[in-house]
Amino acid sequence: QAQLAESGGGLVQPGGSLRLSCAASGFTFSSNVMSWYRQVPGKERELVAIIGYTGSYIEYADSVKGRFTISRDNAKNTVYLQMNSLKSEDTAVYYCKASRNTGWVIWGQGTQVTVSS
Repeated sequence: QAQLAESGGGLVQPGGSLRLSCAASGFTFSSNVMSWYRQVPGKERELVAIIGYTGSYIEYADSVKGRFTISRDNAKNTVYLQMNSLKSEDTAVYYCKASRNTGWVIWGQGTQVTVSS
């Protein structure tokens, strides 16, 4: 059964850092584009960062450019999101997503990130 499991969320002070991980199982990880999204109550889920199959293609939302870094380790079936210089507006539930150009998509269950003093 295909699954994604996020971890690494928590409470951090403004200016701090967190590293999110998303472990994949039950499917061929290296054949999927991986992305991180976030969502706050009452708002639509928004794309934070996306990384291609080999890691050579990467894009970020303007709001996180220069602060967040997405990476993947295909040997470990894991995608990461390093978040630095965190701001209160980064508070959200963060989700990872695997997708293919066939339209196949799977989401993780999400991990809460709270930035507060």
